[in-house]
Amino acid sequence: MPSACSPNCTTGARCTLIEIEDYPFTGYLAADGFLDPLLEELGDAVSHVHGRLVFAPGPPRPAAWSQNTWLAPRLVRFESNGDAARALKDMQRNWAFYGVEHHRRAALIQEKLPHVSAKPLVFPQAAPTAPLGSWTLLDRTTMIASAACSSPFPNGEVAFVEDREGPPSRAYLKLWEAFTLAGRMPGPGDRVIDLGSCPGGWTWVLQRLGAHVVSVDKAPLDPRVARLPNVEFRQESAFGLKPADVGAVDWLLSDVICYPQRLLRLAQEWIDSGLAHNFLCTIKFQGETDHATARAFAEIPGSRVLHLSANKHELTWIRQSDG
Repeated sequence: MPSACSPNCTTGARCTLIEIEDYPFTGYLAADGFLDPLLEELGDAVSHVHGRLVFAPGPPRPAAWSQNTWLAPRLVRFESNGDAARALKDMQRNWAFYGVEHHRRAALIQEKLPHVSAKPLVFPQAAPTAPLGSWTLLDRTTMIASAACSSPFPNGEVAFVEDREGPPSRAYLKLWEAFTLAGRMPGPGDRVIDLGSCPGGWTWVLQRLGAHVVSVDKAPLDPRVARLPNVEFRQESAFGLKPADVGAVDWLLSDVICYPQRLLRLAQEWIDSGLAHNFLCTIKFQGETDHATARAFAEIPGSRVLHLSANKHELTWIRQSDG
């Protein structure tokens, strides 16, 4: 077990042993309020739970309900706050704390670490690229720390400088987050279809990005959105509209309220048509979480299924073309 002090130390100071072990588990952090779907998704693989942080043995596995996955946890035993901070800095520079208990001690340790800016993003600002580790205290002298995590945001929580005047609803935040995590979004010259668009939050985002938007819903758009340039509104059902009736689109987006299996059939119809290149859809659950259909979305080649900070009891499916 590695020591925090060199055997050749001549400072005369008391050298405290810091014990570090590789931890044979992966950590999966659920979003606040959504621990149960994560536990259901991981099933019998769950070893132990620390607050919203779920551990399962072995390497990382697909977990859509994990907002931030701890990819390489290590168990660290220490004696002082300085020892703990030194152990973390020896692993890497940037750290975010996930707290369950011992918050005062954790705050004193975090104060000794380099400051990590967590300013809200100004969309369409890109996501951070610097590695961000996560750590938590198990007790006063033991922590679990992972220098590698799936999200570049503290505890997987993405925050934006919000627009409280332009969009007609807060649904635009889901789209901002999804595009930021995808690393790609529509732009000028792209043709996009927005299914279930009322009152128009997603159409508003797409129009501001410069896309031509075919906005579809049985209910009318907010008038402020409907009269924007490059917005073509069709007041009809997303499920009655055939791909051939619309033609080729660069992106298909859906925030339709429907059962997941019905959305899967709609998505498959568009995939089979070859008329949509990229997909971004909200899988909304009504009552029980339909894990089987979520897995079916994830198994479509080129797909990702994830829980966004802005999601409620729903997941987001993203499928991007290679081009």
